[in-house]
Amino acid sequence: METLSVKHLSELNNLELLANSVVEGFITGMHKSPFHGFSVEFAEHRVYNKGESTRHIDWKLYAKTKKLFVKRYEEETNLRCHLIIDNSASMHFPIIKNPSIDNLTKITFSAIASAALMEILKRQRDAVGLSIYSDKNDYYAPAKGGERHRRMLLSQLEDLLKSTSKSTTDTFKVLHEISEKIHRRSLVFLFTDMFQTDKKEDELFEALRHLKHNKHEVVLFHTYDGKLEFDFDFENSPKKFVDVETGEQINLYASSVKKQYKSYVENYFNELKLKCMQYKIEYVPVDINKGFNSVLISYLISRKKFL
Repeated sequence: METLSVKHLSELNNLELLANSVVEGFITGMHKSPFHGFSVEFAEHRVYNKGESTRHIDWKLYAKTKKLFVKRYEEETNLRCHLIIDNSASMHFPIIKNPSIDNLTKITFSAIASAALMEILKRQRDAVGLSIYSDKNDYYAPAKGGERHRRMLLSQLEDLLKSTSKSTTDTFKVLHEISEKIHRRSLVFLFTDMFQTDKKEDELFEALRHLKHNKHEVVLFHTYDGKLEFDFDFENSPKKFVDVETGEQINLYASSVKKQYKSYVENYFNELKLKCMQYKIEYVPVDINKGFNSVLISYLISRKKFL
């Protein structure tokens, strides 16, 4: 995917094309990787079961193979998946004047990654739902198959590419609301940077546990900018750092706190990983500077375990 030639997202104006390019690049790479055993060839037919209606038998295929196969339709889904995206102010970091495929904010990364997941889900004939939240549940659509539904969700993701947000994060409150709406067993993928304006980590993980009710499988994509938010790689000159959600400000040289900052962040990431292990939640740290493969591989692994 990283070879896609795109100057600016605004010049593309086609999230579906971008998602398809991500998936095609991923599949090509999969055939050359240790993961080549996973199913990335997407069947268009299934074997005919004796006694069912002959209405959808592919007679042309029968003439070639002398075997009965039924054409598969979008409503025939093997798995239900629900995508959840944090659209709070911190997800719009870093501030980028001209976003490109190699220079994304956390929210644009999440939107493109979600669209790519939807493309794979379409090829696998799986159903998909979508939730977008900030300090409240901004959008919710239950998991369905079908082209009209998929395009409706793509439209919401395209809006995210152009959106701004000044909202704080109340992830734990909104996740409880979303959990109550997902009734049938599903794979749940959550894109969030795990930033809260107050320290309510226990409540957050209780909400994540709630997502696992009804035997759902939950994958947490901890979305972050590795260069700036993990390595704290800023120029060594006096800078004003502003919390995008609270507005708090501090002036300092990045080098004066870099070592202490990185130690704190590493500990926080390790705590998140251990907590997720404790609650049997798949924890996937996702650096937005390193492409989409980790997201798509996580889907294939989770799907294989889920079915």
